[in-house]
Amino acid sequence: MHGSELNDGQHSTPEEDPRPKLWPRVLGSLAIVGVMIGMMIGRLTTPVPVELQQVDVLANGLVVWFSAEPKLHGELVDGSLGLLFDAKGKPQNGQLMLNGKHVNWRVRDTDGGLLLTVVAARALQGDWAGAPQDGRWRLQVSLRE
Repeated sequence: MHGSELNDGQHSTPEEDPRPKLWPRVLGSLAIVGVMIGMMIGRLTTPVPVELQQVDVLANGLVVWFSAEPKLHGELVDGSLGLLFDAKGKPQNGQLMLNGKHVNWRVRDTDGGLLLTVVAARALQGDWAGAPQDGRWRLQVSLRE
């Protein structure tokens, strides 16, 4: 034998296997099934985002309604009130009267969530308190000069 050519079946090179190679198909199928199951588990465990439903104006403040309790960070900065909510919602704005003077409020979308700012021509002070009510979350913002 001087080469690997076929001479009546007497050669050192094995013949090709005519059966299909199933191992790559099995591994590919397992990978696809694993990804699909992981995506389904991820969808089930993802929390529903909190949503701003409405803003009501009171005589001395605002009532902000959410679908659930949002994470909240609030500050009084230079006489204005800023509340940052970890929630989704549409931008809104409005005006209210506090002791016969105008107070402007605005809800806008930021990178950190929804930002509620309350601004007046004079310095404001404010308190906020939230509680569940009727299956929703009610946040009352009380303002004073």
